[in-house]
Amino acid sequence: MSQVVNGHEQTRAAVRGLYAPIAKEMVQVEELLARELRSEHPFVDELVRHGFRYGGKRLRPALLLLSAQAVGRVTEEHLTLAAVVEMIHTATLIHDDVLDEAELRRHLDTINARYSNESSVLLGDYLFTHSFYLASTLETTFACRTIGQATNIVCEGELRQIHHRGNLHLAETEYLAIIDAKTAELTACSCRLGAHYAGADEQLEEQLSRYGRNLGIAFQIVDDLLDLLGDESTVGKSLGTDMEKGKATLPIIRALGTLAQNDRDDFLAVFDLPPAARRAELLARLEATDALEYTREKARWYVEQAIADLARLPASEARDILQSLAEFVLAREL
Repeated sequence: MSQVVNGHEQTRAAVRGLYAPIAKEMVQVEELLARELRSEHPFVDELVRHGFRYGGKRLRPALLLLSAQAVGRVTEEHLTLAAVVEMIHTATLIHDDVLDEAELRRHLDTINARYSNESSVLLGDYLFTHSFYLASTLETTFACRTIGQATNIVCEGELRQIHHRGNLHLAETEYLAIIDAKTAELTACSCRLGAHYAGADEQLEEQLSRYGRNLGIAFQIVDDLLDLLGDESTVGKSLGTDMEKGKATLPIIRALGTLAQNDRDDFLAVFDLPPAARRAELLARLEATDALEYTREKARWYVEQAIADLARLPASEARDILQSLAEFVLAREL
């Protein structure tokens, strides 16, 4: 257990080091979240504060602030928007935990496990609506329009994923389109907002948005790999939910695409095994193919694309940190 805690703390320390150029601003965002995520009603306040503790690396606020620094300077508008994207991200996690029937998130009981599905759905809605209220306090409507469109795309991605549950013959192109929508859209939006409100021209804004999109796709591919290979005590959330819900993630798609028909039938029979035996048998089958390495290489490719998106940005510490964050995605454990 002490090794798990030490590994967790080492990762947090590494992230704090990466966020050094925006350390003061990240503290201000935390303070803003603490002020906004509270209620005079005790039960609501308890729920909101528990949801607030879901926060891990605060990747999306950091991307927004670093994007601003990479092309200009951080303003009060950026602090508000950093809180907004974190609220939206937390709301999606809370709703995801209901969909996945997950019991653990960030080493804590999920809202649905500790309270109820009803509380989770309404808390997610509470965070969504409050985030849009905060965005509306800015002088222009650009943030509301951009965030509204991004959030809509995120929800579409989740709906497309639900539609394909149990479809283990999902094409890789459709899988990538789904994770682009449900995960990468919000990281792209965060980078775009950071650049836009720092006064970036259209080209720089688009470059940073592409960086955020490629980073988000890589992040989700790694997340799907961790669902198969990770350890719950280290990763800090419920694992194996993709298998339980019949989600075709990239390792499975790749394995099925390389097997002959008879072997594919044997591979698919693994999903009929009892849950206790299913994960170990699936891993053994995956390790007999190139699926796991293929998935790692695909994540690496998207990280390389994200780094290439930074090439035309002016040299700065913030740009270097954005590159380091992309590299960090490949090595993450949490």
